[in-house]
Amino acid sequence: MPAYAADKKEPYNLLVIQTDEHHFKTLGCYGGKIVKTPNIDWIAKNGAIATSFYATTPVCSPSRGALMSGKYPQHTPVTNNNIKLGDDIVTFAEVLRRKGYATGYAGKWHLDGNGKPQWGPKRKFGWEDNRFMFNRGHWKKFEDTAAGPRIASRNKQGRADYGLVGADEKSFATDWLTDKVINFVNEKKGKSFCYMVSYPDPHGPNSVRAPYDKMYQDVKVPIPRSVNKTREQTPVWAAKAPKITADTVRLLMPKYYGMVKCLDDNIGRILDTLRKNGQIERTIIVFTSDHGDLCGEHGRLNKGVPYEGSARIPFLIYTPGKIKGGTVVDEALSCVDFLPTVMSLMDVDHGLQVGGRNAANLFRAQGGRWRDLTILRSTSNPQAQWLCAVSDRYKLVYASSGKPWLFDLQKDADELTNRFTDPACQAIVREMTGGLIEYCKTQKDPYGEVPHIKAALAAAMKK
Repeated sequence: MPAYAADKKEPYNLLVIQTDEHHFKTLGCYGGKIVKTPNIDWIAKNGAIATSFYATTPVCSPSRGALMSGKYPQHTPVTNNNIKLGDDIVTFAEVLRRKGYATGYAGKWHLDGNGKPQWGPKRKFGWEDNRFMFNRGHWKKFEDTAAGPRIASRNKQGRADYGLVGADEKSFATDWLTDKVINFVNEKKGKSFCYMVSYPDPHGPNSVRAPYDKMYQDVKVPIPRSVNKTREQTPVWAAKAPKITADTVRLLMPKYYGMVKCLDDNIGRILDTLRKNGQIERTIIVFTSDHGDLCGEHGRLNKGVPYEGSARIPFLIYTPGKIKGGTVVDEALSCVDFLPTVMSLMDVDHGLQVGGRNAANLFRAQGGRWRDLTILRSTSNPQAQWLCAVSDRYKLVYASSGKPWLFDLQKDADELTNRFTDPACQAIVREMTGGLIEYCKTQKDPYGEVPHIKAALAAAMKK
C-alpha cells in the first residue's frame, strides 16, 4: 500500500475518470469474465467498490449535472439531454478552484446545450483548463493543431464524423484524452489539482482502433435471459423501445468489449504516471460512468429506463489513508451523493445546499445510521415519466401510466417478476413508497404531482 496522505497532512488531489454508457458487468471487479480489467480493478482492490450506485437519471446530461452539483435534475435544471446547466450552479470543481486547486477537464461535457463538438465552452463551471473539453458527440479520432484540438476524421464534405480510419495510440479518442490527463498531472507535481476525464466510450458507435477491434471477435457472447421475455414481464415504461434479438447482441458486443479493454489499458497509463510522480499517495481516484447500457437485456440497447443495466453504474473510489483497500459498500447511492461524499473525504467544506447525502462514513466503514434508499427519476418526457426508489435489494417504480412494479433484485436479478402485490412484500412497498413521498416533498419533484403517480403513491400507503 502507498504511504498514507493523511499521515503527511497534505491536501488530496482529485482525479475523476468517467466513461459513457458503460455496463458495470463488463468490469472484472463487478464480476465480468470476458474482459480483463486489472487497472480499473486495482482501484477497487486498493479502495472501495459501491455495488448499488445509480445514475440519478439514466441518460447523459441529467446524470452529469447531478454528479457535478449534488443536486437533483429538477434543480440544475438539466432534466433531459442538451439542456444547459444553470448559470447559478456551483460544481465541485468550482469549490476546489476557489480553494486554490488547479483544475482541468478533458472529454465529453454535455452540459452546455446543443453545441457539437463545441470545444472549450465559455462557461467553465470551475474547470479552468477546459481546452480539451467538448460539449457532446462520440468522436473516435482527434488531433492537435496550431488552432487547438480538432476532430481528425472527416467525410467527403469535410465535416467531422465518427470514423476512425488510421486511428492509432496517439489519435484514437481514448488514447488522445489519456495523453491530456498525463500532461496535466505531470505539470502539477507538487501542486494540488482536480482533474476530470470523460471518455466518450464505450457508448456507441461500437467501434475501436486496432488491435482492440478484433481482440474479442471469437468470444462466445453471453445472451441475457431477459432478451426474450414476455409482454406480461414488461412494464409499460419499458414497452415501446425497438426490440433487438440475440443475433444483434452477438454482433455488437465484441467491439464493446474492445472499447472497455482500451479504456482499462489507458487507465493503467494514468495510474503508472501517478505512481512515477509520487502523486498516487495523495490522490483520490474515482472511476464511474454517467449511465449504463442494457447491451441486449430486456431486448433493448442503450439506457433511459430504471432497469439495472441502464441505471446501475460502476463507482470505485481510492482514498489512501481514509478508505481501506477492498471496502465494499452495498447501500444504494446515486450521482447526487458524489459531491458531498468526496468533499468530506477531502476535508473540504463545500458550503453548498445539495440534495445528495454525505456517504463518507460508509466508505470509511465507520458505521452509523444510514437509510438504504436512493431515488431515481426519468427524463422530462411527458409520455414516460417515472419515479424509482432503490435499496440494495429492492427496486420500486411508479410511472405516469401502468401499474407499479417492485423487483426483488436478490431473487430476480433479471428483473422479470413484479412483486408489488405480493403479501410478503407489503411492508417493503410501504417503506419505499414513504421514502418516495418524502423525497417528492423535500426535493419539490413535480413528478410526485403527476395524477397517476400521485394516486398510486397514496393507494400504496393505505394498504
